[in-house]
Amino acid sequence: MSRIKGFRFLRAVIGYAVWASHRFALSLLVVEDMRAARGARVSYETVRDWVARFGGMSMARIRRERPGSAD
Repeated sequence: MSRIKGFRFLRAVIGYAVWASHRFALSLLVVEDMRAARGARVSYETVRDWVARFGGMSMARIRRERPGSAD
């Protein structure tokens, strides 16, 4: 697993936090608790920063993967 340059945590940790925040409309504190339960201790400020930086890319991917409307 690779790290994003300049970040302490692995790409998977950051990606999961951003994905969970957007996909399930979770608050930053809930995402912080979920990460702590899995052993990655991050603050909600860190999660907020990740969502601000990487949220647009995550939302675009979620929208692309969503099934299209059918006739």
